[in-house]
Order: sequence, then C-alpha cells, then structure tokens
Amino acid sequence: MILFDLKCSQDHRFEGWFRNGAAYDAQAAAHAITCPVCGDDKVIKAPMAPAIARGGRSRDRDPAPLADTPVPDQPMPRVVPPAVPDAVREAQGEILRHLRELRAQVEKNADYVGTQFAEEARKIHYGEVEGRAIYGETSKEQADALREEGVAFASIPWVPTSN
Repeated sequence: MILFDLKCSQDHRFEGWFRNGAAYDAQAAAHAITCPVCGDDKVIKAPMAPAIARGGRSRDRDPAPLADTPVPDQPMPRVVPPAVPDAVREAQGEILRHLRELRAQVEKNADYVGTQFAEEARKIHYGEVEGRAIYGETSKEQADALREEGVAFASIPWVPTSN
C-alpha cells in the first residue's frame, strides 16, 4: 500500500491509500477519487516529503548531513489520526445519504442555470421572468450581494452522487 497526499481543484488537501501508483493513476483517470470536503473529482497528487527508510545502509555510505541541518537521533514517529468510532462513521454515512437525496430532489425539480445563478435569481426576484426553482454556482461575493438585495436562496453542500 502507498499513501499519497492529494488535493482537489479547490485546493482542499487530503490523504489517500492505494495498492500502488498504477492503482492511483487508474482511479484518477476514471474520476473515481473525490474530495471529502467538496466532492470535486479533479484530484491530483500534492507535493509531499519523501519517506526515507532508515535501515539497510552502512554509515560510511550515507552522505554526510549538511552542517546546519539537524539530524534526529531516531526516526521521527508518524502521527496516526485516532480511529473514527463506528457511531460517528454511521452518522456521517447517514448525513451523506440525506445530502445525496437532497441533491437528487434539486436536480429533479429545478432548472440548472450554471454560473448564471445570481443573474437568474435576480430576474426571478424582481419579476423580470416567471418564478421557478433554479440551482447553479455563484461566488461568495455574488451570494453576499444577493443576500444584501433580499433575494431568497439557500446554499447546500453539493456532494458527489457516488462514493
């Protein structure tokens, strides 16, 4: 197994375990790896420090350390995050299930307007077009401006449809 540091196009960083480098490449090409924060499937390997094995080499073959570089007497321990209790894992799964159901309902009952969300929401709010349910993307600045204008809308976490 190999551990990679990963990041999505929104710059969220997370770790992923893979059988080998080829397994990562295949999953990444199939967009099967998603960000646990935002659900983005545009994931790449993030720069990471290499893991250096401490055994199997003699001291006289090891390169001399740089004069100003501290060398630990013992290998640095790897910090392992605490195990997630089953109850927490089950609650997270239930939340994701509800969010996926919410996404399905929104997609079924609303028109997707993409990046034109703020403009379409304003047109509906001011009666320039007939009211209808819409969904799409908007920047934080556009969302703040809509709130200041009194345009009613909600932001929901847009989770991937599959894990």
